[in-house]
Amino acid sequence: MRAFHEVRSYNSDFMVWHSSYDNISFLAHWHKEIELIYVRSGTCHLSITDVNFTAHAGDLAICESGAIHYSDSHNMDNSLDFIIFDTSIISPIFQNPHFINPLVTKENLEQYGLSAPLNTLISSVSRELEERKPYYQEVIASSLQTFWALLKRCHPRTDSDRIPESRRNRMLTQLQGLLSYIETHYADNISLDFAARSMNFSVSYFSKTFKNLMGINFVTYLNLVRVEHAAFELRHTEKKFTDIALSCGFNNVRTFNRVFKEITGCTPSEFLLLPDPDAYKRTYYNRRSGEQEFVEQDSLTLIKNYE
Repeated sequence: MRAFHEVRSYNSDFMVWHSSYDNISFLAHWHKEIELIYVRSGTCHLSITDVNFTAHAGDLAICESGAIHYSDSHNMDNSLDFIIFDTSIISPIFQNPHFINPLVTKENLEQYGLSAPLNTLISSVSRELEERKPYYQEVIASSLQTFWALLKRCHPRTDSDRIPESRRNRMLTQLQGLLSYIETHYADNISLDFAARSMNFSVSYFSKTFKNLMGINFVTYLNLVRVEHAAFELRHTEKKFTDIALSCGFNNVRTFNRVFKEITGCTPSEFLLLPDPDAYKRTYYNRRSGEQEFVEQDSLTLIKNYE
C-alpha cells in the first residue's frame, strides 16, 4: 500500500530522487529515506511528526527517516522541490539528527550560510540525475554529505544521539507498526479499541494522537486503505461487489457503497464506467478540492491541486 508506507521506485540502485511540483498536497505517509522539501515560491502547510507549520518561499522542511508527514495545502499556491535519498547515501555521518524543528526558515538558511549551497545542491542533484555523466553518483553523494553535515552543525538538535530512545520515538515506531499491520490485515475487523491497545493508549488519547500525526482520524484512514484495495479489485478482477466488499473489510455492500462514494465521489458501479484506468488512485483529498490529478509516474501520495 504505497500511499501510506511509501516504498519509492528508483531508476537504479542509487537511491536518490528529485522532482519539482506546482500546487501540491500529499497524504500522510512515512518512508525510511530522508526527504528535503524546498519551497521555491508560495506557501505550503506541512505536518512532520506532529509539528504543524506553514512554510514560505525560501524555507526548507526536513523529514527525517521514519517521520510521518503530510501536506494539506489545497488552498495555497506553491512551487516545491523534493529531494529524497536513502540514508546510506550520507553514511557514515548519518543517524537521525533529531532536529528540534523540522522547519529551516529562509532567515535560518541565510544565517547558516546555506541559502546558496542549498540552491546549488538542488540544481546539481537534478542535473546529475538527468545527465548521468561518469561519477555522477559520487558527485551527488558528496554534495548531499556536505550539505547534511553543515545542516547538522548549524540547525539546533536534541541530544538524542547520546540518550536512550525517547518515549516519542517509541510511539512513532509503534504507530509505524500499526500502519504496516493495517496494510496487511485491512480485511480484518480492526476496531478503534484494537488500534489503541496496540499502542498501549486509551481510545481517547490514541484518537487525538493519530489525528495529530496523520491529519485524518483513524476510521477515515482505515477506510482509505480498504477503498483503495477495493477499487483495485473492481478494476482488475471479475469479483462480485459483495465479495469485494467482504474481502476488503466491509461488513456488507450497503456500507461498502456508502464509504466508497464518500471517498471517491462515485459509487462502485459509477467507478467502473470512469474512462481513467488509474482512477482507483483517487483518495481522501479528492473530497477536499474541486479538480485534482495525481502526479504521473510517482507515489500515490502526491496530488496536484487546481483551485
